[in-house]
Amino acid sequence: MRLCPFLPKLLPAVILGLFMCGAQAAVPAPAPDSLRPLLVTMYERLSIADQVALSKWDTRQPTQDSAREAQVIANARKQALERKLDPDEVAELVAAQIEASKLVQYGLLAQWQAAGKAPDTPRPDLSTQVRPRLDQLQARLLTEYAKFARYRTDPNCPLWLATARSGLIKDALHGQGLIRATGDLCITAQ
Repeated sequence: MRLCPFLPKLLPAVILGLFMCGAQAAVPAPAPDSLRPLLVTMYERLSIADQVALSKWDTRQPTQDSAREAQVIANARKQALERKLDPDEVAELVAAQIEASKLVQYGLLAQWQAAGKAPDTPRPDLSTQVRPRLDQLQARLLTEYAKFARYRTDPNCPLWLATARSGLIKDALHGQGLIRATGDLCITAQ
């Protein structure tokens, strides 16, 4: 069997071409512009967990409030339909935000219990100040989610998310909360 006489001359060009194609494939596409505003909204919502924890510390209310959580998720489902979003996806997104908030609340309450006191900071009223702010953030969250939703299945989504998330984390507890809040944001092939 005789090889093509041009093969030795073409081989370096073929190898170089394959290498260049591989190098281009290794560079991920940049994150969509819609990711950062979504994560900022999630982190802002998560930061309010500090105020909720203070309120619950003062009133000795439990962190778990199943009735309120069910109400928030039901409202999110309605808002999803109004925005032509999948209500199940939105319910999961909002449930993740609630779980992230509780994670931060439990962590803060444990720290304060160990110290024997909570910080001496102003306490906004949970019903009249904090919850209305959370409701506003939920509307913004769904707006930002709608802009990002089509990128959830992109193979680069986990990398984008990890990179963008790391730029927002200010401390370990809120970092864990943000990881929980975004845990199911990307949909990867199994």
